[in-house]
Amino acid sequence: MLQAPIFNLPKQAEVHVTKVNGNFLKLQSNYLFVDIARKVAAFKEKHPEKRVISLGIGDVTQPLVPAVISALHAAVDEMAQSSTFHGYGPEQGYAFLREAIAQHDYQKRNIAIKADDIFISDGAKSDLGNFQEIFDSEAIVAVTDPVYPVYVDSNVMAGRAGTFEDARWQRIIYLPCTKENAFVPELPKTKPDLIYLCYPNNPTGTVLPKEALKTWVDYALREHCVILYDSAYEAYIQDANVCHSIYEIPGAEQVAVEFRSFSKTAGFTGLRCAYTVVPESLQVQDGKGGNVQLKAIWNRRQCTKYNGCPYIVQKAAASVYTQEGQQQIKNVINIYHNNAKSLAQALQAMGLEVYGGVNAPYIWVHVPQKSTSWDFFHQLLEQAALICTPGVGFGKSGEGYVRLTAFGSKEDTAEAIERMRKL
Repeated sequence: MLQAPIFNLPKQAEVHVTKVNGNFLKLQSNYLFVDIARKVAAFKEKHPEKRVISLGIGDVTQPLVPAVISALHAAVDEMAQSSTFHGYGPEQGYAFLREAIAQHDYQKRNIAIKADDIFISDGAKSDLGNFQEIFDSEAIVAVTDPVYPVYVDSNVMAGRAGTFEDARWQRIIYLPCTKENAFVPELPKTKPDLIYLCYPNNPTGTVLPKEALKTWVDYALREHCVILYDSAYEAYIQDANVCHSIYEIPGAEQVAVEFRSFSKTAGFTGLRCAYTVVPESLQVQDGKGGNVQLKAIWNRRQCTKYNGCPYIVQKAAASVYTQEGQQQIKNVINIYHNNAKSLAQALQAMGLEVYGGVNAPYIWVHVPQKSTSWDFFHQLLEQAALICTPGVGFGKSGEGYVRLTAFGSKEDTAEAIERMRKL
């Protein structure tokens, strides 16, 4: 007869207890846009008779263009046939899309980015949140202030942020962007390892002139930093003195990773497709006295944790680069540009200070004196059934501002302007 094994169980006080990653508990109680959604839901429940117009969260409203819809239908039909069915694709993305991106977005601008440097994903937000994983846990991070919250929160989760004091994380370097410095961040006094830059900027809608961007690239080259460059709104650039890619600056391929998205360019917020560019010449120290290519490390990370963007979505993204696709998305972007122009002009006529809205779909509005960002948010919601985004939700330097987006329909934008005029 078999005898049951005898285990030496630890004493009760020594029993292992499963614990959560404590860094997640450091995060502020509500993600900004979740908090806004909760407040809006409460208002709608209280006032079901009022039609709420959102000028807040930056989701698009125009439908996908015909070229994209046709590509989606064709790709779906392919998936219905054994001979053209696609299962798991390459984690890096299909060659047809990577090559189209390299040729159109870079090589046409005389930028030597190859298809092999491009990694297709399901969103720039995902990549921006995930890319920090491949750096040392003690890396020092610098962000502009105000800032897109994902840059900060993902590093809080990784344990790099320290403690939260006076509305800022103690180990993160903040680079204020205010009207006093024309929304151009100054170089940090303390050397960071990672620098997050977003231009055209979310939330302020402002841009870095080419010479200002060159200053940052030169600094990164000199100090051996890595720039994580969020270029999700590149398609909205109109000024000739603004770079469409950081790689237009000599040497940037040695220090910069660029993130781009089809969400705001082609309305893919519901499809999910983006890409990250990691040049072969970008290297960092391996901690053992040598250097390692970031491209190889990112590729290893993606192969382990990601199974690739769906085939039908990548076919849709490739259609954006056709002649028809380019003209059609340009027409949609013009709608948003016109909305931004109308909003900015109307707000200025009301006596408000307005920034952005030229090279980006965001308008950064200085709220009336004696009001806070949240005060103005509640005023617009309660008195005009309009949603904005409080600037303080993007950082301490965002207090006193709100962000409005131009992604609504032409009709809703016009009605929103009339409602604000009546306040």
